[in-house]
Order: sequence, then C-alpha cells, then structure tokens
Amino acid sequence: MRSSAETGADFDLCAKLNPQQRAAALHAHDGPLLIIAGAGSGKTSTLAHRVAHLIARGDDPRSILLLTFSRRAAQEMIRRVRQLVASLPSARAQSAAASLTWAGTFHAVGARLLREFAERIGLSPQFTIHDREDSADLMNLARHEQGLSATNKRFPSKGTCLAIYSRVVNGEDTLDRVLGALFPWCANWEHELRELFCAYVEAKQKQDVLDYDDLLLYWSEMMRAPEIAAELGARFRYVLVDEYQDTNRLQAAVLLALKPEGRGLTVVGDDAQAIYAFRGATVRNILEFPRCFDAPAPQVTLEHNYRSTQPILDAANAVIDQAAERFTKNLFSGRTGARPLLLMVADEAMQARYIVDEVLAQREAGTALQAQAVLFRTSHHGLALELELARRKVPFVKFGGLKFLESAHVKDLLACLRWAENPRDRVAGFRVLLLVPGVGPKIATRALDCIATAEDPQLGLGQFAATARNDDFDAMVRLLGDLRRCETPWPGELTGLRNWYEPLLTGRYDDAPVRIADLRALESIAATYPSRERFLTELTLDPPGATSDEAGDPHRDEEYLTLSTIHSAKGREWRAVYVLNAVDGCMPSDLATDTPAEIEEERRLLYVAMTRAKDHLQLVVPQRFYVHQQAARGDRHVYADRTRFIPQSIEHFFDQRAWPPAARDSRKEPSPASACFDIAARMRNKWRAPS
Repeated sequence: MRSSAETGADFDLCAKLNPQQRAAALHAHDGPLLIIAGAGSGKTSTLAHRVAHLIARGDDPRSILLLTFSRRAAQEMIRRVRQLVASLPSARAQSAAASLTWAGTFHAVGARLLREFAERIGLSPQFTIHDREDSADLMNLARHEQGLSATNKRFPSKGTCLAIYSRVVNGEDTLDRVLGALFPWCANWEHELRELFCAYVEAKQKQDVLDYDDLLLYWSEMMRAPEIAAELGARFRYVLVDEYQDTNRLQAAVLLALKPEGRGLTVVGDDAQAIYAFRGATVRNILEFPRCFDAPAPQVTLEHNYRSTQPILDAANAVIDQAAERFTKNLFSGRTGARPLLLMVADEAMQARYIVDEVLAQREAGTALQAQAVLFRTSHHGLALELELARRKVPFVKFGGLKFLESAHVKDLLACLRWAENPRDRVAGFRVLLLVPGVGPKIATRALDCIATAEDPQLGLGQFAATARNDDFDAMVRLLGDLRRCETPWPGELTGLRNWYEPLLTGRYDDAPVRIADLRALESIAATYPSRERFLTELTLDPPGATSDEAGDPHRDEEYLTLSTIHSAKGREWRAVYVLNAVDGCMPSDLATDTPAEIEEERRLLYVAMTRAKDHLQLVVPQRFYVHQQAARGDRHVYADRTRFIPQSIEHFFDQRAWPPAARDSRKEPSPASACFDIAARMRNKWRAPS
C-alpha cells in the first residue's frame, strides 16, 4: 500500500523521469542517499524533482537546505522546483514553494548562518567580508608589519601567501604538508609563514572582517558546539548537495556535522568528473561517502545519457574504465552515430589549419559555429589555433585561463623587450624596474629620470645602478645591455630574457609552472616573426585573437566558435567537439604526473572533454612539437606519443586517420614489360658469364 507521498500528484510530478531518476527523486528512506549522476544523465532535473517531491508530500520548504556551487545553479534549481510544484493541483504546495529560501552556495549559506549566530560564537554581527583582492592586500599589510617585505630577501608574494593559507584551511591540512606537496619553493619559509598567518588572523579579528575561506572555517568550527549543531541539524531536516565531487574537506566536515547519522542527507555527483583538485577539492569525499555512516549509504546510479551518441559514450566509458578507483557505471544512449575520430597531424600548425578547415566544413554542412567547440587542457595550448582563426577571420570566444597577451607575466616580458627597443619608454621601464627585488616606485622614478636626462640612456641606467648598489639591479642592467646590442640573434634573446625572469616569476605567483609554460609558448610565437621590431609592432597594431576573448566583435547576426579549457567546459555541451593535443605531456599535462592521484585526475579531464560532445567528437594528435633553442643551437623538435589514456587495447572504439591524406600520383606507372630502360635485367646480366 502506497503512502500519500507516492500517490496521485507525485506520479504526475515524476512521470517524465526514467526509472533510475524516479528512484532517486522518490527515495523514501530517511537515511543518507548517494546519487551517482553520469555526464548528461539529467542530474539537475532529478535533484529538482526530489526537492519538489518533498514539498509536494507536505515537508516544510524552510526545512530544506539546497547547496550548489554557483549562485546561478541555485537560482536555476529554485526555478525548476517552482515550475514543477506549480503543475500540482494543491494550492498549498504551490504557495509553499515560495518558502524555499535556503538555497545557495556553501559560502553564501555560511555567511547567513554566521550572521545569525555571530554573538553566540564571538563574532561582531556587523562583520564585513573581504574578497580575494582585499584579503591579499591585508595579507600584504601583515607581511610588511612582520618585516617580511624587506629588500634583502625574496619572501613569497601576497598572492602566494594567501594561496598557501587557503589550501591549509580548505584542505584541513598542515602547513608543512601543503608546502611540501604544492609550494616546495616556499618550504624554507615555514616558520615565517606560520607567524605571518597568525598576524593575518589577528588583523582580521581586530577589524571585524572575514575572508572567503573564513565563511567555511567559522561555519565548521561553529558546528563543534553540540547545541548549535543540534539546533541546525533539527532546522534543516533535508540537506541536498549538488556537484559533491567538487567539495573540499572543510565542506564535507560541515555536512557531516550537520547530519552525523546521514538522516535526510542527499548528495549528487560524479566521481568521473572530479577535476578541481587545484582549487582544493578532493574526489575522496564522494568515493568515501557511503562509508561515512554506521550503515552504508544507499546509491542510485544515473547512466542513461541524453546528450551523446552511443559510439561517443562507448569510447568515453572505455577511457574511464581504466581508472584505478571509481563507482562502476556505463553510460548508454538511444542515439546512434559515427565513432569518435583520432586524427594524426604533423605538428601544432597543421593541427590549427585542420581544425579551422573542419569547423568551416561542419558549418557548411549545417552545424552552426556556436554548436561547435574546441577544448584544450591548458589555455596556452590554443594559441596557434587562435592565431589561425584570427588570420582567417573566424569569430570566436574563449573561456578559461588568462587572456594571454594581457596576463601579467607575458606583459612583463613584452615590457622588457619594449624597453630594450626604446629605453626612453617610461611605461615599459617602470614595469620592468618594479620587477627587480628592492626596487619600489620611488627608486624606479629616480632611475627613469636619470635615463631621461642622460645623452646615452643605457649609460644613464648604468650610472644609476652604480649608486644603487643592488646585485639584482646590476643583473637587470646587464640583461638590457645585451638586448640593446642584440648579442643573441632574434628570437634567441627571448630565452635569455626568460631565464632572467623565471626566478622572479616563481617568487611572485603560486602557479609559476603554468605561467612559465605560457612564456615558452610566447617564444614559439615570436619565432614566426623576422625581428624583434616586427614582433612588437605587429602585436601592438594588429594583435592576434590571443589578446582578447574574441578575434573581433562579431556582427549581431553572426555566430562564433567556442574555445575553452576543459575545466571551463564542464557542464556545457556542443554538437561537435574537437580536443587539441591528445598527447602525453599535454594530456596528461607534464606538470601533473608526479603522483597517481594527479594522473587519475588528468584521466577524468579527458573523460569530461569527450562527454561534452553530442554528435561529433575528434581528438587531434600532433606528432611533433617544435622547441625553440638558442640561435647557435638552432631549432629542434620532439616527437609526442598519443595520450596514455587511449592505449591500443581501446583504440577500436575510435576511427583513425591522418591529415592531410597522402597525395596519390595520378601518372600511370609503366609495367616492367614496357620499361624503356630495364635496370633489373642489366643487374642480372652483369654477373652472367660471357657467351
């Protein structure tokens, strides 16, 4: 006999769901529930139906806490729930849906609760919240007051310090482990960093401010008070969490404190799409969720994919099947189509030409530009393609990563080149001078004034260096002198410039390896120009698409192609998807192969990229990558192996071909009988005895 919760209206409410979605939405057990939602399996719809089901059966919407990972996702979820409830005949349920007010991101909900409980936990109710930039500035102030900005040593920058602090807090980890694993170049500063973070926390408390991480940290600490934990656990009878694979340890701790026995706790996610470890997320949260309670949490798996064709899913399933640890699922679809394509090309330039040709061909065949996307592991992997698209006037938008020529580290190197080209360029000179340890705005201004009054700018800079008595300043002067005299032929001088800049970059940014890869990419672009002057002039007058999100402002009635990092593409879909650089060193990134966990996350990145495609999927494999060396040594290239995530054992899930196809000789080959000059016969006769 069915309960009232399962009669009439509920059947109509969930009529369009498949059996697995329906089982998740109508789950009646009061304990924890894990919904493993494969890519394109309708998880948002399932979660919205579950919330609507709870309201329809009479639960108070104010007792439902819905946690998402963006404000937009929370608003979309509320919109869907209200739309579903509006279809019910019960006026009471329709009016109740308006009370679904506890929906938002972890940080937004945390801020509301901390404001409510402020006086009970020793916070001022008037506390303010710092954004990342404000937090970095406050960290810098504490850094200065601790004497860590002295010019006789190069202490980690404010951004790096904040990143270290954030990883320790969100990962519930220790400072020494975070430094050893993620910031090894800062390990010698552990004692000073510990004192800095103490001063930073004290400064926040004196000023009644919280930073972004405090919203979770204080919420978690607040839950250690048994009476508050019991009060909130009773208030929120149901807690539903979207994208659980993207939570960090602090967020998981908050949830388990809210629902220590798991009653009313539903989490939705996909371990195969856990790709945000660089933000502190850990796939362990979802993998270990069933074992967090006295009895294993029940699990519903959504495998019916409504996005992709079956051949695309077969290939994606084969890739993720090799994962060392995962929840078993095999996506299936009722749609047929062609197998994904593994395309071999000679190099990155050929890859770019092929992609543009194929995108335009697909457009002519009826697939609009906006229905196509090119995905890559790291932003700079798409640079050659951006230049080709700009050259051929194909409009595009780019998501993910820094705007290449507008990123600080690239602008630093370009400023060095511009100042070498024109020593009286005060804007470029000021930027370069501020890179030198121990040089601030006042010293930089005096140096530029000295240059301006000198007959020989280089000599004026050298005279100022003699009075400055700074070894780093002297090294910069020598570098500029070499660049001015063109000691190394173009573009080899960029290598020397990068070698000087890399140690400075490492001290300024916590993601230095990624930025260094950008600088190497800049060298490759520079090699396509005949001189430094041409390179700088053309970048200024006619910058390529890499300088902005669009190759040009598309007309209102035109389309545009999407370029995106895989991280930024998560949650999106296109009819045709092209994945660049499906080779080892790019996928997996050579910066993410130190541990098995990193390699597994790289595998999941490829899986996410493949499951963005609806109808057509192509993975492009360049066979050579050109590496620029000093001019004296010339250029060289290295051969790349196809990504290890597509071994020979699963290549039958793909079609394979090379581009461009080998040209055929249309000329008719003469048969041996009609050969006008039979060398074979002459070679045989050469050894025969004379008759």
